Amino acid sequence: MAHPADLPLLRTLLTDTCDAAVVPSPTLLADALAHNLVRVAESSGELVGCVVAEMPSPGHVRLSVIAVRSEARRQGVASRLLAELVQQISQKSSEPVLISAIANTEQPTVTRLLLTCGFIGTRVMHTGGTGDALPIHFQHKFRVEYIDPDARHLVHVSAREQLMESLAPADHAITALVTLSGAPAFEIARFERDDPATLQSGEAAAGIAFSGSILAAVTFLLGFAFTSTSFPDDVRLLLIGATFSTVLSLIVYASASGELARIRSNSFGKIMKWGNVLSEYGGVLPLVISLPVTYAQVSDNPWTTMVLAVVLSAAIAWYEHSEFSIAFRFRRSRSEIALTVFTAVSPTLGAALVATKTISWPWTAALTAALAMRTWLYLFRRGSERGITERRQWQIRE
Repeated sequence: MAHPADLPLLRTLLTDTCDAAVVPSPTLLADALAHNLVRVAESSGELVGCVVAEMPSPGHVRLSVIAVRSEARRQGVASRLLAELVQQISQKSSEPVLISAIANTEQPTVTRLLLTCGFIGTRVMHTGGTGDALPIHFQHKFRVEYIDPDARHLVHVSAREQLMESLAPADHAITALVTLSGAPAFEIARFERDDPATLQSGEAAAGIAFSGSILAAVTFLLGFAFTSTSFPDDVRLLLIGATFSTVLSLIVYASASGELARIRSNSFGKIMKWGNVLSEYGGVLPLVISLPVTYAQVSDNPWTTMVLAVVLSAAIAWYEHSEFSIAFRFRRSRSEIALTVFTAVSPTLGAALVATKTISWPWTAALTAALAMRTWLYLFRRGSERGITERRQWQIRE
């Protein structure tokens, strides 16, 4: 990231590599530096590349200029600068920020760079220019969307009228720059339009159904624990806590339905995060971890008990590492990895303590603390749920 001390070198770089018309003013450069919207590339103590952006509104960032010295070009400098700036902007804000840029049809290098870094061209900007070049508005796609594989066509960059007609519909956009008959051409695709309200309503209904099923299973296991005279009291308390947390997640999911129907404060994602975290770390994991403990109470065979416990520990470890887990949707730290490992080995530890008639309350207390710590971590120390793996911003519907 650039610092105010880089301003003189930054001005020299922009003057040497860009036309005077596109060089940002000193005021804009100073403002961009103050808002951490300038990234630079250095080589042997010299600035060889930079990307400068401005923020006209809190939810919109516009790329001002991307510059790379000639000796450092074709080495991935510009694409890395742009990718790091996009990542920085997305991590700094809890809400999605629109990142846009303007590139005209006579700038194939810039256009290809934007398309490679996840931008799409959405519309022609009628700025009143008299030249043959058409300014195209590009924006970065944060959300994964699907394009119709049967609704794609190619338009030569020089075909002004056809290009404006192709981009006129709101669901059409430029997704690639290719070579057609020896000349550059845009590939224009039609994006499928999803209904966010319907998708969110389905997600809330699925959350309610899932938590209801978990609540029924936890209640059944809790009933068995109360009827068994040898069941450890600390494990009973763990199941009572799981029942309470699952009921709370049901209330949260119901609140998500109310958010969709009448509240509409644009907080559906935050509400669903609460429901997802509470149902998993307060309901699902305590239920699964308690299964080998319950089996140890009714079985006199310690071998089968430990085999079941080890299998469940391996299954939890695989799940925690997979992309299906809640933890996968957030950034992980070393302390969180340690809590994850302890959660995975908890079935084996609990079953071993109960099978050997050893006091189990220290294990229950440690497990409760670990799950509570993870719940607190994801609810209050992490942002909204977002994909961690880098995925293409649009995909072809199969």
